[in-house]
Amino acid sequence: MNRTVTLALSKGRIFDETLPLLRAAGIEVTEDPDKSRKLILATSRPEVRVVLVRATDVPTYVEHGGADLGVVGLDTLLEHGGAGLYQPLDLKIARCRMSVAVRADFDYQAAVKQGSRIRVASKYTQIARQHFADKGVHVDLIKLYGSMELAPLTGLADAIVDLVSTGSTLKANHLVEVERIMDISSRLVVNQAALKLKREPIRHLIDAFAGAVA
Repeated sequence: MNRTVTLALSKGRIFDETLPLLRAAGIEVTEDPDKSRKLILATSRPEVRVVLVRATDVPTYVEHGGADLGVVGLDTLLEHGGAGLYQPLDLKIARCRMSVAVRADFDYQAAVKQGSRIRVASKYTQIARQHFADKGVHVDLIKLYGSMELAPLTGLADAIVDLVSTGSTLKANHLVEVERIMDISSRLVVNQAALKLKREPIRHLIDAFAGAVA
């Protein structure tokens, strides 16, 4: 029986901020993903390996058993579904917020109050749809995959819904944050079957992560 525990991570901020948590569990990733072309990375513990996948694919890999556990942003879980996953921990890493932003000269409050339809561009259409539905605001949603800030500047949309960490990109593009939808951080997600089959090594990881977070 395969006793290897596979952890799915996405490159970038989540990977970098998960490393100290792995260290707390006595695990070092032995290769730098920025220097290696490998997608499966060994660790200092032969029974633990890391697979590198796109952030939006982490829940899918964990749910379908391609990985036993993974680290994924709350934004991805809400947008792409994490219903079948056990979510034991908020790791409190890769923190940011989901917000509504508009051009500095756009009167957002007036537009929302009048009940007029507004055009909203976002990669996070599920989250945006839910937010505006809760407010009773009619929106036309435009799905974009990158450079959200361009949408209001080119007249493609009145507003955007996007992740904001420092707000400097908004400022540089003369946009202002007008509404904070929710705070976002990364969660540990676990495959339910793996938790039963590989209970001890997975529990050890969950407990070590919990200790490091606390």
